[in-house]
Amino acid sequence: MSMIKQTAGRDALNDFAPEFARLNDDVLFGEVWSREDQLAPKLRSMITVTALVSKGIVDSSLQHHLASARKNGVTHTEMAELLTHLAFYAGWSNAWAAFRMAKEVYAEDVPTEAHGGFFGQGEPNTAFAQYFTGNSYLKPLTNPQNCPVFIANVTFEPGCRNNWHIHRADKGGGQILLCVDGEGWYQEEGKEAQSLKPGDVITIPANVKHWHGAKAHSWFSHLAMECPGENTSNQWLEAVSDEVYEKLTDEHHKEYPIE
Repeated sequence: MSMIKQTAGRDALNDFAPEFARLNDDVLFGEVWSREDQLAPKLRSMITVTALVSKGIVDSSLQHHLASARKNGVTHTEMAELLTHLAFYAGWSNAWAAFRMAKEVYAEDVPTEAHGGFFGQGEPNTAFAQYFTGNSYLKPLTNPQNCPVFIANVTFEPGCRNNWHIHRADKGGGQILLCVDGEGWYQEEGKEAQSLKPGDVITIPANVKHWHGAKAHSWFSHLAMECPGENTSNQWLEAVSDEVYEKLTDEHHKEYPIE
């Protein structure tokens, strides 16, 4: 990796302090940083960031060296671990200040928040979007063409829920929900809604009207397992009204005000 010729010293200080500008551009960045056979640029960047944060220097100098560290191959995971480790030796407030700057420098490298739990979020559930309020995602885990039980991970964005529906069957049938991520609701017609969290299991009998979905403040995912039966089908009905849904949310926050 060839070093880019540094001109920052001369650009800023050549008229006022030409010797300092020369030492900065030609010696520090021109000679010291170019000795890659002695110490790789990646390690030099990590050492430099450590030195600056340890001295409480969290100005444009640190921003420059964070950007250089990124170019020199220090990943956002490595930088996060470096600053976390450094916090115990250089001071918690220094690390906080450095983290704020590092987040900006590494913004493009940090993955977006993932949903769906262990099984993953899957793709937008466009085929059944008309039966959902809000956006949902589907990740099939079995193929119904070669497996008698269809299992899929269904993920709901906050506030999303499916319509009232019934799993019809002359014999057997129904559905099992295994909650894997976030928080949600399940409700059968004529019964109180049940609050759902990872590890909860819901057994839905055939021919029972019900709905399920996420809470207003949380993403929610469950495995949906179709139970084999005779003459099975899915009957989609009306949407869960905002009045019904918001009443559940209001009552939940009254019962659990800290959430």
